[in-house]
Amino acid sequence: MADAAPNSTGTMAAQDLLAAHAPEPRDHGCLPNWGTGDLPEPLPFTIRNIFRTIGPGAILLAGSIGGGEWIVGPLTTVRYGTEILWVATAGIFLQMIFNLEAVRYTLYTGEPVLTGIMRLNPGSKFWGAFYILIGIIQLATPALALGCANVLFTAYSNEMPKSNGSDGSTVMWIAYGVLALTIVLLLSGKSIERVLEKLSWAMIIFIFVFLTTVNVLFVPLEIWIRTAKGFITPGQLPPNMDWALLGVFAATAGSGGLGNLAISNWCRDKGFGMAAWTGSIGGVLADGHTEVTAIGRVFRPTADNIRRWGTWWKYTLLDQSVLWAIGCVIGMFLNVNLALAIVPADNIPADNAAGAFQARFMADQLWHGFWALTLINGFWILFSTQLGNTDCLTRVVFDALWAGWPKLRRFSSRVIYAALLAVFVCWGVIALAIGDSVVSLFKILGLVATPILAIGAFQIFRVNMRFLPAEIRPPIWRRACLLLCGVIYAILAVVCIPMQIMTMLGYK
Repeated sequence: MADAAPNSTGTMAAQDLLAAHAPEPRDHGCLPNWGTGDLPEPLPFTIRNIFRTIGPGAILLAGSIGGGEWIVGPLTTVRYGTEILWVATAGIFLQMIFNLEAVRYTLYTGEPVLTGIMRLNPGSKFWGAFYILIGIIQLATPALALGCANVLFTAYSNEMPKSNGSDGSTVMWIAYGVLALTIVLLLSGKSIERVLEKLSWAMIIFIFVFLTTVNVLFVPLEIWIRTAKGFITPGQLPPNMDWALLGVFAATAGSGGLGNLAISNWCRDKGFGMAAWTGSIGGVLADGHTEVTAIGRVFRPTADNIRRWGTWWKYTLLDQSVLWAIGCVIGMFLNVNLALAIVPADNIPADNAAGAFQARFMADQLWHGFWALTLINGFWILFSTQLGNTDCLTRVVFDALWAGWPKLRRFSSRVIYAALLAVFVCWGVIALAIGDSVVSLFKILGLVATPILAIGAFQIFRVNMRFLPAEIRPPIWRRACLLLCGVIYAILAVVCIPMQIMTMLGYK
């Protein structure tokens, strides 16, 4: 045993020497080969550095808590009971695995996982065009901007807006103002990710403090227990289940599709792992940004790099499993718990009236100030999602174009991002004028998320198994969970989307 340590050290040194002189990766798929370099040294793993390092999960959480937790979760649970809540738990867990495996690729290459997907056959332009198209279908319609407008109108006028006449016109102009505010915020920082992160932390803290307070004040213990059991007790689905709503619930309990892919983009801009070499997208209203590169760098699996990888992975686990996943569960719990105590199961308000119903109940029962506070909370919940969705769509389309169409790189990345943002906002103005209710628009968003999660899960599995060295590939149980994620959301897509199309066409 006395000779084991020197022999072990000598073997490791020899392995490091061989790895340092190993040829660069040959299998780089349908895009140019990566550069090489050492994995940057992460900050020491301490409590203080955890809060300095994590952050993309806060952006994703702020974007997740709007439609799923505020609209679809309470609507589904009040209608069908707490026995449905295990679907949210399963959806959040599977999407957490999806997110972690997407970020795994970014830690190794510095590229967003969409760029890794574009390395697969049949080629970068095919997959780039596919995700641009499906992303536009899912997120180009600003459903949550209309929700924000309804909440602001109600808070100011003390009554719900009428769908026709001057109320409808006023709500539409407020929604346009929400879109304008979104543009200004997304173009105002040296790094758009940093701006989003700071805003997301502020909104999350306000939302969670408010929801916790009102739950303690207004929800009986019996409902707390019943809600908690629903999250951890799998049960049969009700026979009268609206399958389209179930698909939306399972998708939007987490991030719902494109946001799950975009988490790796935010980690890239934050500088996770090898992304420290690749820069970030900046806003056109600020100077001093670092230009983002289209092709990343990879590291050789030396002992030092694997040691650094272990610390980076710890930060990633906290960001996605604790901050995002547990945050999604808590957000869903608090919103559903409150709705069960306040919203009548036999007379569920319309989608844009649920917040006002809760606000009026709390104002009448305890303190009139709850009217404004509840509606302000509703606004922040919806606006955080609107802000995150807008950036998510714009950056995913940007990264697809940036990696797949090299001629665009003669322009600045922030100029292209700003141009895409302007196009999507202009479309948003048109879509709001011809759109339907918030829930109808959000059903489209949620159902399109199911094929994105299904296809994306299988592609991320292929990307990580093909391009990553064996030392940092996912363990077998994670591979199985990722494939299970793809299978379940594929089934939901096949079952739910045709049903919703038939309903929209008047056949059901």
